[in-house]
This record gives sequence, structure tokens and C-alpha cells, in this order.
Amino acid sequence: MMKSVVEYKDYRQYILDYYSERKRSSAFTWREFARLAGFASGSYLKLVCDGKTRLLEEGAKKTALAMGLLGFEYDYFILMVRYENAKTEQQKKKCIEEMRALSDAHHVKILGSDLYTFYETWKHSVVRELAVAMPGAKPHEMAKACRPAISAADVSASLSFLMKSGLLTRDIKGRYHQTNRSLTTGRLNVVAVAVHSLLRQMGEFALEALDKLPISERHFSGITMGVTAETYAKVVEEIAQCRKRIVSMVADEKHPDKVCRLNFQFFPLTENLNGVQVTPDKGE
Repeated sequence: MMKSVVEYKDYRQYILDYYSERKRSSAFTWREFARLAGFASGSYLKLVCDGKTRLLEEGAKKTALAMGLLGFEYDYFILMVRYENAKTEQQKKKCIEEMRALSDAHHVKILGSDLYTFYETWKHSVVRELAVAMPGAKPHEMAKACRPAISAADVSASLSFLMKSGLLTRDIKGRYHQTNRSLTTGRLNVVAVAVHSLLRQMGEFALEALDKLPISERHFSGITMGVTAETYAKVVEEIAQCRKRIVSMVADEKHPDKVCRLNFQFFPLTENLNGVQVTPDKGE
């Protein structure tokens, strides 16, 4: 998973990393990238990354949208381009100040040594949201709000871990604050092991919600489809972009009235049909 754009200072490096990430999981090409951004030359963005040309304001906007950047991430990318194109030190300074403000306001924390502990159980992610959504609430009050129910001791232990790991802070009035609104696992290999447990737990909760909650309180839908490897990669990328758009929508939520979970699941229901032997029908 790529770093957040606000952790970059060079827009060319971000474009190159984006391209490399897409290329790693699909047959993505510079020509397709340029086409998505609306450039006539299929090699234009490669020339940009090679330092042989540069993006202008309009081109920066099209490229940002082609990469799925929205909200503050879109604004940050445009500022990186403006910074390089700035003609005076005063203009450059203004861009740097605006970039720093966006980074400070929306910085995405990369979990380090506490990664496995955080994802080992669903409780930490839920308590981290509840601590902010229920200002002044005691552990037993937070525990009663959880589905499924957990103990006050579980909430206390989770709060202690979140404070110790720096994922929560507490002001002089006793109110909790998230040090970073969003979290990302970065490129750590331990992710596959750590997140697997959480995904399993959340999948089980989804099944319970399907049976126990009224339709007005949950949304379930799905599609069964036939795809090629190329289309599969495109659907995965579309899901990734949808996830980013949703994160952007909720990032500035000040007063949430509930904590929800959104699962994205896309998996095969058959074997690879290219390897399946089919006996021709010889007729009667």
C-alpha cells in the first residue's frame, strides 16, 4: 500500500510510486495512465517523472484525478506542483506553508511496532473511535455501546494500549483525541498476518449483523460476475479508489453518533476456467 500523498515533497516521485504500485498488480502502462489523465501523448507522464518536462496547473489537476486523489490529498498534490513551478521564494514559501498545514491536519500515521497488537483484535479500532465519539464516557459506558458486548476491563485495557502507543491522547479535561485521523499499515510484511485476524473477526460480525439487524441499520449487496485477470485487477483498483473516497468523506467528521464497519470482499467462486478440461459434446 502506498504512503499517503502528504508524506511526499516531490510530485514526480509520487506519480512514479503510483505508477509502480499499479504496474505491480496489473498490466498498467504509461500510455493508459496518460489516457486516463487526458493527455494526447502516451509518454507524457513518463517524461514528467524522468524530469524532461513538467506538469502545469491544469495538467496537475487532471493527473491528480486520474490517480483518485480527492479532498485534502488532491489539494496537497496540486500544491507540490505549484511549489516546483513557483518563480519566487515568496511563492515557494506560501506553498510550503500550505502543504505543512495540510500534512499536520490530515497526517496519516504509519503503524510501527504496535501494528500487530492493534490489528490482533477488533476492540482497539472500535474503542479508538468510541473514545472520541463519547467524550467523558467511562469504560463501562463505552463497553455497553459495543456490538458485540465487551467488558469494561477490555475497554480499559484497550484505552491503555492506545494511549501508550500514541494512537490516542488525553487533554486536561479528560477527553480523548486521535493523534491521527487515519491509519495505514504502510509496506510492513507483518500486515498480512496481523490484518488477517481482524478481517476474520469482522467477517463473522457481518454474518451476525445480517441475521440480527433490521435492514434499516445495515446494508448488504453483492454481484456475481465473470472476469478476466485484467478485469479483476481493474475491479480491485476501483474498490481501492472507492475506499479512498469514503475515507475522504468521513475524515473530517466531528460528531459521529455511531461506529460502523465497511468490509470490501472480492473473491473467486470457481477455479480458473482456463485450466478446466471440458469434454466436447459428441451428440447422439
